[in-house]
Amino acid sequence: MTLVHIVLFEFKPTIEREAIQDACKRMLALRQNCIHPTSKKPYILDSSGGRDNSPEGRQGAFTHGFVSHFANAEDRRYYLKDDPAHLAFIKSLDGIVQNVRVVDYEPGVL
Repeated sequence: MTLVHIVLFEFKPTIEREAIQDACKRMLALRQNCIHPTSKKPYILDSSGGRDNSPEGRQGAFTHGFVSHFANAEDRRYYLKDDPAHLAFIKSLDGIVQNVRVVDYEPGVL
């Protein structure tokens, strides 16, 4: 069972572009920086993301989206609750992100 984790960010309008780009680079770096406590290896199977460029105009104020893939619910739980790299990243967003949306799903489970 693979789990897909989608995160959308709305950055505060006063935040400079360089700070947004830095946050996005650090978000993408979590794939290498999040290490499983047992295997001592990266456990995020895949990740991607970047700045919105949808022509549909339905993104609201969300400007950046990221997708991460986990092998199972336990890896996702560790990422969300315990992984020091992820928790430090979340803390680093204080003051620059004003809204976040998260959607998770199992492919094919309706």
